[in-house]
Amino acid sequence: MIDLNVDEWTQEEFLRNKQVLEEKGVKVLLIDTILNPIDGAQTTLYAPPLLKAEPSGSVFVFYCDTGKSSKERLGEFRAKFPNHVCISLRGGRGYWRKNLRI
Repeated sequence: MIDLNVDEWTQEEFLRNKQVLEEKGVKVLLIDTILNPIDGAQTTLYAPPLLKAEPSGSVFVFYCDTGKSSKERLGEFRAKFPNHVCISLRGGRGYWRKNLRI
């Protein structure tokens, strides 16, 4: 069972949970808050009007360079997107390993 009531996911948790959740029909998006996409990963630019249009229950995993700012802003993200699950990517873009596969 995937715990969606957490503040952070590691890259490995993100990749594993995304696979399981999407098999169940839940959309999982990696959200770029710094205008700097991650090489080898499908990212979505942080654009609140577009994100609000995503299906209710979708999981948004926000990232910044180090993971610190996105974690600190979780309260803001959760207030802005009450119908979605908001999580921060631990370590952010800096800890992303492009060769890590699940």
